[in-house]
Amino acid sequence: MSIKKRVLITGAAGFIGSNLSNSLLQNGNYELIGLDNFDNFYSLEQKKKNLAPLTASADFKFVEGDIRNMDDLLSLGEIDVIVHLAAKAGVRPSIQNPILYQDVNVAGTQNLLEFARQRNIKQFVFASSSSVYGINEHVPWHEEEKLMPISPYASTKLSCEMLGHVYSHLYGIRFLALRFFTVYGPAQRPDLAIHKFFNSIVKGQPIPVFGDGSTSRDYTFVNDTIKGIEEAINYDQSDFEIINLGNHQTVTLSGLIEAIEKVCGKKAIIDRQPEQPGDVPQTFANISKAGKLLNYHPSTDLETGLRAFYDWYLKNNS
Repeated sequence: MSIKKRVLITGAAGFIGSNLSNSLLQNGNYELIGLDNFDNFYSLEQKKKNLAPLTASADFKFVEGDIRNMDDLLSLGEIDVIVHLAAKAGVRPSIQNPILYQDVNVAGTQNLLEFARQRNIKQFVFASSSSVYGINEHVPWHEEEKLMPISPYASTKLSCEMLGHVYSHLYGIRFLALRFFTVYGPAQRPDLAIHKFFNSIVKGQPIPVFGDGSTSRDYTFVNDTIKGIEEAINYDQSDFEIINLGNHQTVTLSGLIEAIEKVCGKKAIIDRQPEQPGDVPQTFANISKAGKLLNYHPSTDLETGLRAFYDWYLKNNS
């Protein structure tokens, strides 16, 4: 009988963390330690709902703790792989409170890397972000692009990538920075556009649309992102990599709203707002490296993904 890999997932009660945990438990080859500090960015109730099906498994142990607290980390026991998803999220809130974002995202990640060094944990998978590319018209973006982040959130993610390079170089920790591109799907955070738009359209409330609707995003369904993370957990061909996990499709904001209207069968009431500082005009991933290194081939089209989210939304908002 093979020994199960012990995986620490930070941010396990969140959107991507809970979906990843569920997928790894179904795989049957992993024992999971889920760490979360129940940050108040959105409701504790949704996070507890995300955790409920996981805690029923004998292979899942939940620990309430903070990545900035070394004592919390040292209490976790044996670990083979760290998947670091916990962060202060969001471009716009980071502009309001940049020092907190620096503390949680950068100091927290360094603390985890230091924990990995002390415990001789050799595999570290980090959730980076497409926001590191900033404003760059040279699309689709490949991993060697010049990076010009335009928000504190984006700069923290870039800082963490570079910290990972330092610890990989000095201490032989394999560090994989996965740049996520606008992940959506069941259990998505309520502050993100797709969740907000469905919620407002269903309730007949206006949706705030920043700019003229021409901004575009590479929307990636969460199950596709998770397949990439799972491959990264077991990747062993090199010691440091930065890899885009996008969908290699780009959809305008207006196009997204039309697709959501089609799924829920109601028209949106548009509340036109000025463009927001820190928002980039487009994101668009070149995913050839992910295909080569992680056998990553996203397969979920936008309408299928939106329907999956809407089914989850109706179940959780009845």
